[in-house]
Amino acid sequence: MPTITIYTDGSALGNPGPGGYGVVLLSGPHRKELSQGFRLTTNNRMELMAVCVALEALRFEGSEVTIYSDSKYVVDAVTRGWLFGWVRKGFAGKKNPDLWRRFLDVYRRHRVRFVWVKGHAETVENNRCDRLAVAAANDTAHLAEDTGYIPGEA
Repeated sequence: MPTITIYTDGSALGNPGPGGYGVVLLSGPHRKELSQGFRLTTNNRMELMAVCVALEALRFEGSEVTIYSDSKYVVDAVTRGWLFGWVRKGFAGKKNPDLWRRFLDVYRRHRVRFVWVKGHAETVENNRCDRLAVAAANDTAHLAEDTGYIPGEA
């Protein structure tokens, strides 16, 4: 099974406001970059959406995956097990249940390990993801609708 390294980042220009995600996928000699911007969203939604999109882009189930993210929201929710408690409680009172469900659907298809990295530091690929996310958020001609965003949820 392939070993895949993924870097993700999300950004919102205002919270809420226009936002975007950036993803870099690395496997052996292969590299793929993904990004998309949205008209109205939040930073946490973009951080989580980046991870969802990255995992959905994988071609083989059962892949060994390491995800590097500067989002404590995403990394801690999974590594500290909070997400699984939220599932048991039906996401009562939790934000972004649509994206957390989307994440769980694809997360369970692979062997995923999360590594938190400091944002805007010396992690080259994380900085690349940040540039992709910000560029996507600023690309007003191509902003999509974040259909799961609920106004008032930051």
